[in-house]
Amino acid sequence: MKSFNEHCSCGSESGLVENNLYRVGSEKYFQYWRDLREQYHNGELEIDPTEIEIMESNLGEFAQFNGEDVALDCIFEEKQPELNKPKKGGSKKYYVYVKDPSTGNIKKISWGDTTGLKVKLNDPKARKSFAARHKCDQANDKTTARYWACRLPRYAKQLGLSGGGSFFW
Repeated sequence: MKSFNEHCSCGSESGLVENNLYRVGSEKYFQYWRDLREQYHNGELEIDPTEIEIMESNLGEFAQFNGEDVALDCIFEEKQPELNKPKKGGSKKYYVYVKDPSTGNIKKISWGDTTGLKVKLNDPKARKSFAARHKCDQANDKTTARYWACRLPRYAKQLGLSGGGSFFW
C-alpha cells in the first residue's frame, strides 16, 4: 500500500487531481486536497484548467462555528419561507411560517384537525361558538395556533375555502 505522500505525488504525476483514493469525507481525503492545494500554490504542481476551480476552492478547510467544525467548501443557502401566508398541508390541516419576535427565529405554526372536522365558515352559530370557545377577540400572538385559527376567515380564499371575510369566526 502506498504512503500518503506517495499517493499525493502519484495523483500529481498522472495529472488527475480527481484521482483521490480516500473515502469522501475522511480525514485523509481532506488532507489529500490540502496537500495538493499547498503544492499548487507553491508552484510544484501543474494542473489542467478544469482542475483550477477545485484548487482555488476551500475543499478540506474547516472553521469553528458555534463550537463545531464546519466545512468551508460548500456555501449553504438557506431558503427563506414566505412569512405570514397560511397554506394547506403539513402535519395538520393548515400551517404558516412566522418570525418569533422574542428570538428572531422563524417558526412553523400548524393548526386544524385532520380527522374529518370541517371549517364551517357559512354557519353563523358555529362561527360564534368557535370565536367564544377560542377567545378570538383576545388572540394577538402570531406565534400561536389560536391566532391563526381565529383569523382563518380572512385567508379563506387563499386556502381554497368558500365563504370568509374580514371577521372573526
